[in-house]
Amino acid sequence: MRCFLTALLFFISVLTLAQVNRNDTIRTENHPRDTLSARTPKSELEVVSTIENLNAPYTKPAFSPTKAGLYSAVLPGLGQFYNKKYWKIPIAWGAIGAGVGITIYNDKRYRRYRNAFVSEINGVPHEFSTYNIPNLKEALGRQQDLWKRNRDYAIAATGLIYILNIVDAVVDAHLYEGRNDPDLVIRPTMIQDDFTDRPSTMGVVLNYKF
Repeated sequence: MRCFLTALLFFISVLTLAQVNRNDTIRTENHPRDTLSARTPKSELEVVSTIENLNAPYTKPAFSPTKAGLYSAVLPGLGQFYNKKYWKIPIAWGAIGAGVGITIYNDKRYRRYRNAFVSEINGVPHEFSTYNIPNLKEALGRQQDLWKRNRDYAIAATGLIYILNIVDAVVDAHLYEGRNDPDLVIRPTMIQDDFTDRPSTMGVVLNYKF
């Protein structure tokens, strides 16, 4: 039986190899082309300028993305201060402060209803015992779940704002050199519509040179 299986596998392998057609292979020869390249060659001055720029000594970046990220991680807004983006500091403080305040408020409400719910289960009087509320235990349970969910959402939103504060400082420091790069230019311009009679409008143009 083993000899039969071996012979069968050998026969199948031979049939498979026999199906290979030379015309199915991919040609890799490089044939000459009659067309000319549409790319304009660089002038000698441009070549010399490119070589000088590549061989120029290393210049230290004005801002370090690592430092900016660490500063914002230690104290929100400190990375923006390091990047000299002072107008972003109150935004970072206000957003994180609002998130922390909402979290504290929801946590207090949650603990209030949580304590009343536990007291209701144990038969201990609490601040809501004097209220004529039907199904008081279920109502307190729903309220504690509501405020707990709101608190968790507030914590998640505050954490996201904190992370965005770090990301903003890192990206801002990293893109500082790009804003001073002549190959990457963003400037206002007049947009003219050549196909209609509409008047020119103000716009922004982005030029990126590879």
